[in-house]
Amino acid sequence: MDSYTIQMSSNGSLPPVLDVPVNIGGRSSLPGKMKGRKPRWSVRPSDMANQTFNPIRAIVDSMKVKPNPNKTMISLSIGDPTVFGNLPTDAEVTQAMKDALDSGKYNGYAPSIGYLSSREEIASYYHCPEAPLEAKDVILTSGCSQAIELCLAVLANPGQNILVPRPGFSLYRTLAESMGIEVKLYNLLPEQSWEIDLKQLESLIDEKTACLIVNNPSNPCGSVFRKSHLQKILEVAARQCVPILADEIYGDMVFSDCKYEPLATLSTHVPILSCGGLAKRWLVPGWRMGWILIHDRRDILGNEIRDGLVKLSQRILGPCTIVQGALKSILRRTPQEFYHNTLSFLKSNADLCYAALAAIPGLQPVRPSGAMYLMVGIEMHHFPEFENDVEFTEQLVAEQSVHCLPATCFEYPNFFRVVITVPEVMMLEACSRIQEFCEQHYHCTDGNQEECDK
Repeated sequence: MDSYTIQMSSNGSLPPVLDVPVNIGGRSSLPGKMKGRKPRWSVRPSDMANQTFNPIRAIVDSMKVKPNPNKTMISLSIGDPTVFGNLPTDAEVTQAMKDALDSGKYNGYAPSIGYLSSREEIASYYHCPEAPLEAKDVILTSGCSQAIELCLAVLANPGQNILVPRPGFSLYRTLAESMGIEVKLYNLLPEQSWEIDLKQLESLIDEKTACLIVNNPSNPCGSVFRKSHLQKILEVAARQCVPILADEIYGDMVFSDCKYEPLATLSTHVPILSCGGLAKRWLVPGWRMGWILIHDRRDILGNEIRDGLVKLSQRILGPCTIVQGALKSILRRTPQEFYHNTLSFLKSNADLCYAALAAIPGLQPVRPSGAMYLMVGIEMHHFPEFENDVEFTEQLVAEQSVHCLPATCFEYPNFFRVVITVPEVMMLEACSRIQEFCEQHYHCTDGNQEECDK
């Protein structure tokens, strides 16, 4: 069908432009005469929608069991430190938000990558001689999740692959596969405090590898990599010429006997996109303020990647402007005592939980060094009535009303994850119930009666 737009002079009763079907060379262009097409409704979801899959939601939503009505539900499954009200943010953080709102300066649109003044504050806060930063190296995002999404979108095309930790945060796979990007899983080793199996990692790299994701401190493991291990990771990336997406949302959230090393401070030549945000360290995940720090001192990424991130950020025009307006005061006025108290509480709960679960036959917790989590191995041969970690944690809910995420959610079967942000009394009660559950279902293996008699 040929259709032409005919410009007509307005006479007051007709619009000045009409889309009029006309006959060209004797061929009819009337609507409804299109050869071979019978109009019908056919509205289907996009490939992106069909390829989007969240394993946590899939597993949790499929759980049909109900908690024990005689026991109050204790959820150790949600990585939100605000749920129980025992970890409020600091008063200075709240006041910064109030002041930004009351100022009336932050009610309009900001640049898609964030206000220059806010980016300058982030650059100043994270700048150090080993990893210098300027405002041009900072992009503000709607939470750390969007920071990760933008980095994946700018680095990888459909058909390429990315390297993701196992166990690891499920969002990496959710985002990548929705974009047609293949996920290759490299192993973390529980017997080595969840350090990376570097040989296996390097074996996965090929000509289609677009980036390596390094999550430190780790969700779900609560592990913190030593400086020497981080240097070995960087050696692999440098040798294979693979850029790194560093998920450092739990940066600085490490216990007193450990030290956090920002990855970019250890290399001058591997390009690193570091993702962070306010959510965890400042205990305000709902405020949705994240950022990307671009570390590229050898100009390997060049202007193309920087420009690409700017273009991608323009799809939603940036994060909440009120939070941007509060950033200066949040970063400058939050007292050190607030950070110290938060970490002291988390370490106390981690130690308590680890000691309690380590004493339970059939469980093998791995001691955490930071973040908000602890991973617990299940010796499944001692619990033969359960097929896997999903069934184990389902029955734990049904009998004891304690909800832990099965580590199948993190690509790591026969473990479960414990969130350590709950009040201490709830943590003690939850561990007691887990002990009761395990005692009821534990079976000795042949030849280990002596162990069971202890």
